[in-house]
This record gives sequence, structure tokens and C-alpha cells, in this order.
Amino acid sequence: MFDAGMLRAIIYEINTFASGGAKVEKVYQPLKDEADLLLHAGRETKRLCINAGSNAPRISFSEEARENPASAPMFCMLLRKHLAGAKLISAEQLGFERAVRLCFSGYDEMGFDTKRYLIAEIMGKYSNLILLDGEDKIISALKIIDFSTSRLRQILPGMKYELPPAQDKTDPLAETREGFFEKLSAFPTERQADKFITSTYLGIASSLAREIVYRASKKTDAMLFETDKNRLCEEFFAIITLLQTNVYKPTLVKDNDGKPIDYYFTDVTSYESTAQTESFDTFGELLDRFFGDRDRVERIKQRGNDILRLLDNAESRLTKKLSLQREELCDCKKGDVYKQNGDLITANLYMLKRGMASFTALDYSIDPPKEVNVSLDTRLSPSQNAQRMYKLYNKAKSASIHLTALIEQAESELEYIESVRAFLDRAETEEDLNEIRSELYHAGYASRMKNYTPPKQIKSRPMEFTSDSGYRILCGRNNLQNELLTFKIASKGDLWFHAKGVPGSHVILICNGEEPSEKDYTQAAEIAAYYSKASGAPVAVDYTRVKNIKKPSGAHSGYVIYKTNYTAYVTPKSDIQNKRKG
Repeated sequence: MFDAGMLRAIIYEINTFASGGAKVEKVYQPLKDEADLLLHAGRETKRLCINAGSNAPRISFSEEARENPASAPMFCMLLRKHLAGAKLISAEQLGFERAVRLCFSGYDEMGFDTKRYLIAEIMGKYSNLILLDGEDKIISALKIIDFSTSRLRQILPGMKYELPPAQDKTDPLAETREGFFEKLSAFPTERQADKFITSTYLGIASSLAREIVYRASKKTDAMLFETDKNRLCEEFFAIITLLQTNVYKPTLVKDNDGKPIDYYFTDVTSYESTAQTESFDTFGELLDRFFGDRDRVERIKQRGNDILRLLDNAESRLTKKLSLQREELCDCKKGDVYKQNGDLITANLYMLKRGMASFTALDYSIDPPKEVNVSLDTRLSPSQNAQRMYKLYNKAKSASIHLTALIEQAESELEYIESVRAFLDRAETEEDLNEIRSELYHAGYASRMKNYTPPKQIKSRPMEFTSDSGYRILCGRNNLQNELLTFKIASKGDLWFHAKGVPGSHVILICNGEEPSEKDYTQAAEIAAYYSKASGAPVAVDYTRVKNIKKPSGAHSGYVIYKTNYTAYVTPKSDIQNKRKG
């Protein structure tokens, strides 16, 4: 993962780009814990992304265009004041730590030459971004740390910048073979060999330590006593030599489904039998590939927090209500017992007297008949007891009908919430979030959306794909777009697709009554399966002509019914993104 070696490789990439100075054209802060610098050098412009979050801290060039908030945060404004127009002249690793100093040269308000430093500490949950003046005094930081937060180290404006407390470990770039063997002989041989590397040397991630051990012993978890000491030394210094000579190979490790699971600055051999590897030309491309989906989810999670809270509260409220209603419905099943008791009282009126607490009679409605004990209200006459039982029966019968309707309504509401949650998971832009907010507002959640005013008009743009035969395929991003596609954009002769029994997008194959090829059907079904909550493979996808789709009166947006349909079983594929138009 992102260790000191990876940082050293990326610093080399930054210095190569900014060798003659790279001008800071713009500064952005798309997330609360991320700053992006738009750098121009020669005829090329690159985006330097610095993420100081706890989930994915890193620094690298990035091709991912991030959506920025309407108003820039205070820290972003401060960076613009001090760095906009300045030149990045160098990047320097502070020791062999996960910290880099970016040096900028510019001019102050009076036109005098000035230096500014931006320190990026890439240290997990302790990551930070700190702006210093020319004398290493702190101007400000992304995360201000005072005495109440940490007694060991404070990050406060006006203080002199100091590195985090040094660890009792050796800098691997300064190690000698004699020093390596000396430390190796003092380490317990019954412990794993990779633990020797990570506990002895600075800045080496566990995954890289396991790779070194695997090269030496063909086992990632080899014990020190079963590892060839000379081979371990050679493989360790082979990695150190790469770092010292700046010879890197950006490498991504993927599982058998193609999902990224790790990344390295060199070749990887320890995953030979369990995963695949892919090489990249630059570390920017590598990290964009690794963090792309994760960053999108994180951005949407931060900006869509209000929607997520609303959905969680609504789901919790409905789940609790459903539980109570189902308990009441179970109680309503006693209605048949009330009717049975009323019938028995009526049939035996001749033998009953006021004041009796109970009686026993044969129930001939059961085959074979059996004796049933019936309790009576001593304050009522026998006929009044019978009337009371029939009233309880009618009340239970009415309650059962009413509760059944309420339960169906609540279950439908839960299905709707689940569909909104599915679209929230796949939201990509602020526009997608605004459409979901507008949908919830018009669906009856206005009272729970504080300080929200729906926009007068939202430009709804469904996703568009092109099949191999050239047919347009439209896919809804949310329930409003689903309804727009199915009942406004699509013609009656077009084909409609939807994953069976799960929330997902409406997909329209625009064919105007024509009969597309089997491949076109399959591609549209794959899109419907991919943009749904279905998991695993194959996924059942229903399809039919649009003329067969109906919307029940009073139903939520995107809810439809249909009868005349076929079902295809397909495997959701991510390579449909290659056919996507924007």
C-alpha cells in the first residue's frame, strides 16, 4: 500500500514533471480532506491530488476530474492566496517517512520573492496538509491539532513545524549488509520473517515485506528460521536499490474478478497463483485505477449524507411500524375464535343463565366434534355475551383488512426507499444527488428535508449507450429518470428491460418496433443487470415492449407493473462502460 517507498516513487514522478518549475494555475478542495493543485509546465497541465483523509491518504497526479463545491472552504481560499501563481520547484521526502515537502517560489503582496512550503503527511488517520512560510512556521493546516487533541505534537498557526516523533527504526536507504545481518541475528527466529523487516526498518509496508520474503523463500508467511538469510538479504537490498536508483514499475494487483486489491512500485510475484497483475506507465494512472470507485463512493457519501440520514430514519421508522402492525394482525386471527364462541353461546342459550362464568359444549363445526370451554362475562346475559363475541369478531375482521392494507403500503414504501438507496449508491455527480433530493421532496418527504427548496427545473440526463448494431440504449439514474424514460421518451414499440425482483434502472432499447439482434437484447439486459441491486450471476432480467408497461394509480415514481414479458439470464459486465456516451 502507500508506504514510504511508494511516496518516494511518486516524488520522483513529481520532480520529473516540475524539473523547470510548474506554475500553480488553480487550487481546488473538492472534499473536506483533499486539495488539488492544477500545475502547468511546458505545454502540459496536470492535476496534483493530495488526499489527507483516513480512508485513502495519498499524493499523486490524477486524471480524475472532481466536482468542486459551490463555495470554496477556508483552507482552499488560504492555499489560493499563498500558492496561486507560484511555481512548484521541488518535492522532497522528509527522511524515509510518509511525509513530503513541496517547495513553491512566488511573490508576496509587495512584489518581493517569497517561499512557501506545503507539507503532506500521508500517515493513515493522522494524515494532514500543512502550509508553512519561508521560515517553516505554520500558516495553517487542513486539520488543526491543539493540546486537547494531542499532548505529543500540536499543529497550530505560528508554531515551528516539526516532524512527528521519530520511531525506533532504521532508515533502510542508509542500511549496510553488515548492519542487516547484525539486526537479523538479534531477532527471534521463531517469528515470521516479514515481521523482522517491518519492525526493524522505517517506511516499509507489510505487503512489501511479504513480497520480499516470498522472493527469498516462496512463502509469504515463512518463519525466520526456515528462511535463507543470505537470500533474504539479497532480496531486501534489491528493493532498496530500486528506490536509490529510481527504477520503478507501477503495478496493480487484481483479484480474479478484476477488482483492485493492492498496488506496488515494483514487480509482484507473491500473488502468482491467486491474483492477476497489471502494469501502468505512471503512478497517477495506477492510483486512479485503484482509488477511482472508492473515491466516487466517498465523495457521494460525504455530499449525500443528508439523503442517507433521511433514508435510514425512514427505514427505521417503517420497520418498527411494520413490526407492530404484524403483531396486531396476528392478534386479529383470534376473530375466528370469537365467532366460534358466539355461535356456541347462541346454540346453547336454552341452558345458559346470567351470572355463569363459563360453560362447556360440543362444537359440531369441527370434525369430529369436540368439547370446547367458553368463558362468559358474568355481568351480561347469555344473549348479550353472544352479541359481544360477534362484535369482537367484526372488529377483528375490519382491523385485519385495514392492517393488511397498511402493511402492504409500508412494504411498498420500504421497497421505494431501497430503490432510492440503490440509486444513491450509484450516484456520480452533484446533479444526480439533486435529482434524488427532488424526487424525495415530491414523494412526500418534504417535511423531513429541513432547509431544502426544490429547484424549479432539473436537467434530467439518463445514461446513454450504443449497442454493437448501433441502437441507442438509455438507462435511468434514478426513479424520476426511470419514469421519464418509460412514459415520456420511449415509444410504445421500444423494448423495456429491468432486473427481476430487485431495485434498479429502467433500460430502454430504442428500436421503434423493429426486431433487434440477439446481441442487442443481451447488451441491453447486461446494462439492466449491471445497474441494479442484483448480486452474483446470472441475473434474471425481464423485458417487454414499452406498450405493456403500466403505472398503478398513486404509485411512487418508477414503480410499474407488467404481465406480457420474457426473462433473460445474463452476467452483469463492467465493460459496458466502454460503450457509454458521457
